[in-house]
Amino acid sequence: MPSPAPLDRRGFLTRSVQFGSLALASGLAVAACSRTEAGTGAPKDDGELLARLRERGFVRVGFAGEAPYGFQDGDTLAGEAPTLHREVFKALGVAELRPTLTEFGTLIPGLLADRFDVVSAGMSITPERCAKVLFSEPEFVSATALMVPEGNPKGLTDFRSCAAKGATVGVLTAAVEASYAKAAGVPEGAVKTLAKQQDGLDALLAGRIDAFALTAISLRWLARTNRRAAVEVGAPFTPEIDGVRQFSAGGAVFRPGAAALRDAFDRELAKITGSPARYVRLIGRYGFTEREVPPRTLRTAGLCAA
Repeated sequence: MPSPAPLDRRGFLTRSVQFGSLALASGLAVAACSRTEAGTGAPKDDGELLARLRERGFVRVGFAGEAPYGFQDGDTLAGEAPTLHREVFKALGVAELRPTLTEFGTLIPGLLADRFDVVSAGMSITPERCAKVLFSEPEFVSATALMVPEGNPKGLTDFRSCAAKGATVGVLTAAVEASYAKAAGVPEGAVKTLAKQQDGLDALLAGRIDAFALTAISLRWLARTNRRAAVEVGAPFTPEIDGVRQFSAGGAVFRPGAAALRDAFDRELAKITGSPARYVRLIGRYGFTEREVPPRTLRTAGLCAA
C-alpha cells in the first residue's frame, strides 16, 4: 500500500503537530486497507458485510441468462437461483436483488472484482471452483442428460457412448460437462464449446454437434421452450471421473472473504431445502421437484474435496 501523500503545511502550526497528523492519516489508511480483500479492493466480510447490505437495502447478484437457473423474464429476474436467493436475503433483511447479466465464464472473475456480491446462476460446486470462491450448501441436485436429434440416430445415452461412437458433444462455456465428457474418453477436439443454451440446440439442429450435454433439468426446459424443434432429451445419467460419480449440485457463490455472509445465507437456505413442500412451492414453476431437493448428507465440503 502506498505511503500517505505529504500533508500541506498550511494546516499545521508546528513540526510536532505535522508529525502527529501524518501518523493519524497513516493509521486511517491502514484501517481502510484492512476492510478490503488484498489484490481486489473488494469489501472484506468482517462480520459487518450483511449489516452493510441491510443498510444499503439491496444485494448485487450476477447471473448468466441460463434458464431455468437464472434469467430475465421481461423486467423480472427469474429462475431457480434468484427466486431462492430473493427469499433468503429477504429473511436476512435485504429486500432487493440488483442483477448484472454476464457470460457464464466471467461470473467468478466478476465476483472477485466486486462487480456483484453473490452469483445467482445455479453454478455447479466443483473442487476447481472451490479453490477460488466460497459456495453455499447445495440448493439443488440434478443429473446430467444429452439432447440429441429426434429419433436419436446415433443411439447416444451418455458420455461413454459418445466416445465409443465418435460423437461430437456440445457443452456450455466454463460448464462442468466438458470435464465429464473428456473423462469418459471423448477427444478434446470432439468437445465443442457454446456460449448459450439456445446455441446448443441450434448447433444440434444444424448438424454441427451430435449431442448437447447439460443438466437434465436445463435440457427439459430448453425442449419445453422449443416445442417444435426436432430434438429429444435422453434419460438422465450420472457421469464419473476416475470412478467417482459426479453429482451436479449447485449453489450460491461468494467471495473468499465473505464467509460470515455465506454462513448466514446457509442458515436461511436450510429452512427452505429442509421443507420439500416449500421448496417446490417456490421454484416448481421452473421444473424443480422434490427430486431436486439436495439430501442433507450432500454437503459442500465433500463436493469441494471430491
